[in-house]
Amino acid sequence: MKPTRIILDQSEIPTHWYNIAADLKNPPAPSLGPDGQPVTPDRMLAIFPGPVLEQEMSSERWIPIPEEVRRVYALWRPSPLCRAERLEQLLGTPAKIFYKYEGVSPAGSHKPNSAVPQAYLNKIAGTKRLVTETGAGQWGSSLSFAGQMFGLPVRVFMVKVSYGQKPYRRLMMQTWGGEVIPSPSPLTATGRRLLAENPDNPGSLAIAISEAVEEAVGDAGTKYALGSVLNHVLLHQTVIGLEAKKQFEKIGEYPDMIFAPCGGGCNFAGVTFPFLGDAAAGDKRAQKIRHVAVEPTSCPTLTKGVYAYDFGDESGFTPLMKMYTLGHDFMPPGIHAGGLRYHGDSPLVSQLYHEGLIEAVAVPQVATFEAGVMFARAEGIIPAPESAHAIRACIDEALRCKETGEPKTLFFNLSGHGHFDMAAYESYFAGKLEDFAYPEEAIRASMEKLPKVG
Repeated sequence: MKPTRIILDQSEIPTHWYNIAADLKNPPAPSLGPDGQPVTPDRMLAIFPGPVLEQEMSSERWIPIPEEVRRVYALWRPSPLCRAERLEQLLGTPAKIFYKYEGVSPAGSHKPNSAVPQAYLNKIAGTKRLVTETGAGQWGSSLSFAGQMFGLPVRVFMVKVSYGQKPYRRLMMQTWGGEVIPSPSPLTATGRRLLAENPDNPGSLAIAISEAVEEAVGDAGTKYALGSVLNHVLLHQTVIGLEAKKQFEKIGEYPDMIFAPCGGGCNFAGVTFPFLGDAAAGDKRAQKIRHVAVEPTSCPTLTKGVYAYDFGDESGFTPLMKMYTLGHDFMPPGIHAGGLRYHGDSPLVSQLYHEGLIEAVAVPQVATFEAGVMFARAEGIIPAPESAHAIRACIDEALRCKETGEPKTLFFNLSGHGHFDMAAYESYFAGKLEDFAYPEEAIRASMEKLPKVG
């Protein structure tokens, strides 16, 4: 019997993270300060500790994973690579479908891959407290877990609509010692301003980031930890793709296409960057892989946004970053894939998309949940709504293979389970979910408010 679950030994947990910035043909565009000049590390020390900034701005290809981090990783890593044979049979496709299952982590998603090293790097830098934001709660719960591992208190500003939708993720954070605040909140100037304008403001990741950064800047002992977008976060997530490469080698397979959800970009980067690194090094097989970032039609950053400098938060506290954006004041609909409700994408992912090295597709909410249910009934795992986006796109490609007869090998990142998203599935079964297509006129209005740079 061919293996359907490919497991690595704990000794095979990667010893280094892969930094794709070292292999880009064009250097990444610098982040800019209010004066339009590139941001230097010393200007970011009020937000991030030195060891994190060293990784953020590194041009080294391989960055060692501290042994203390690898020991915590060993609680759940290496994660399994699985073949979805029952889904293949259900679809009647000649394609082979594989997925990397990151839901085995304590928090149930890929997010601890970065939360653990960020907590460790803050601890050795002397940080007294961490503050962050979260959408669906996967990042907030992951950082709360990581803070507990290294003895750091954590405050989480959780997007208000998700605070109500995801009570069990909020309780996970509290179980690990995290303090959870619905955002916008009365604790910050940003929150008070927005609540004065609209007491029923549902919140957004950009607003929650503003609150968290504002608090970090106002307290010397507090530092900010980000769950996606920035280079060091994407770097940490490459343990996913590095493990997957070893697992495919063990069974003599190799992907033709890779799919991953894409909000801020760390999920997508984690599984694809190591393969893109092989392509940059001249590997002919790797150069043939199609990498597909999957986003919701209600937050179509790559597929409908513009490639421009914009703030990473609503209030303009962050540096300006060159990225695909819908505008920093973009207010997304309250879809259940809270982790994908972000106005911009990682500068590294955005550059790869702009240069035509990766693809992007947007999928609607109802079809996404349909795919999640189909996968759960075939493979047994209930996926998080974010992960179901990758499943939707992968199923669509498998059905195309059924029409053409192509025996492609398809691979997606199952970035988390949906055990705490059952209210969303309840809405799906009750027929209450709606598809949101973000209107073109709203995008044009947001574009008019982009910062004027150079």
